[in-house]
Amino acid sequence: MMSMVSTAAASQPTTAKAEGRSPFVRLHELLADIKPGKPPINLSVGEPQHPIPPFVGPVLMAHLNDFGRYPANKGTERFRQAAAAWLDRRYRLTRPMDPESEVIVLNGTREGLFLGAVAAKRFVPRRAGKPAILIPNPFYAAYSAGAAAAECEPVYLPTTRATGFLPDLDAISEELLARTVAFYIASPSNPQGAVADQAYLSRLSALARRFGFLVFADECYCEVYLNGRAPHGMLEVSGPDFANVVVFHSLSKRSNLPGLRVGFAAGDRRFLARYVELRNIAAPQVPVPAQEVAIAAYGDEAHVDRNREMYVAKFDLADQIIGDRYGYQRPPGGFFLWLDVSAQGGDEEASKRLWRDGGLRVIPGHYLARDGADGSNPGTNYIRVALVQDKETTAEALHRLVAVLG
Repeated sequence: MMSMVSTAAASQPTTAKAEGRSPFVRLHELLADIKPGKPPINLSVGEPQHPIPPFVGPVLMAHLNDFGRYPANKGTERFRQAAAAWLDRRYRLTRPMDPESEVIVLNGTREGLFLGAVAAKRFVPRRAGKPAILIPNPFYAAYSAGAAAAECEPVYLPTTRATGFLPDLDAISEELLARTVAFYIASPSNPQGAVADQAYLSRLSALARRFGFLVFADECYCEVYLNGRAPHGMLEVSGPDFANVVVFHSLSKRSNLPGLRVGFAAGDRRFLARYVELRNIAAPQVPVPAQEVAIAAYGDEAHVDRNREMYVAKFDLADQIIGDRYGYQRPPGGFFLWLDVSAQGGDEEASKRLWRDGGLRVIPGHYLARDGADGSNPGTNYIRVALVQDKETTAEALHRLVAVLG
């Protein structure tokens, strides 16, 4: 049953008008006057450093002439068919996706997640009160930027160890749900690597249909799972019409192609029709050669399996080197460590020490979150460590981390 807890009660979601500053700008300022004590290793940015797939260059060369024409904003037919076919293979859907009306290409998920909020504000029925967008806290910055652009109230839902690092659905009041425009959810989550099970996703989908809001499921880490069990996706639980659900996928993490800037959105065809209208006037098209690379990437699983094996090997290192320090528990997905450094002076102090004494660049956890209604910040006393380097560099970094923090 949905509890009637208010938004100021147990969940203590955060509302804010100002959306804050980039966590990476804040990190630069924090470390600007500190010289690294060892050759730097950057563990702050979630930018995969594994090799790109070998087919990228040949595919681009074969389609160079396609840079000479404007592509369709919704994506080429070949790309949409490839994305739909991959979704059908990857997930247990109630029916195949329609590539004509239920899939559109994106310039990576950041652009898609941002503009999605603006399109959602125009799409959903009139809200019962000030329109709100619900955001897990900590969160990916594009969510809050989208809420601000849509002129909606961002409401930050704490994701802590006590909530399984996912928003507590029972702690959201019906008053808040009735004025919700969109609910962002990431599984695996950034930064904690939490994976929502099928029951959780089903409950969220049912709430979206009941209250008339959209679920924006950020599934860009869906192929980086560490326990042999592929995460479920929102489309699996959204019924035969995928109503009120849109998923966002990218090749950045799946295929080590963060610079390609290709992804897609799929789901509710009614919303996507409005979304394409907005993108036609507000977003650049994705070059056809890049879409051709994406077609090859979504048609090949071998490079994805190798990529996952490399992440699993690095978390095996973390298990061995970190052990039970800093509250570490191997997450089911993603490529971040979310480490409790409260005993090491807190997240900013630990980040400074790691840079000054170990040459390690990590993100203070509270830079990735907002203060709650009670003044607490669910990222305080944590650091986010991105295991994106090669295995040897990762081993060196983890040994340095333990040596510095103790």
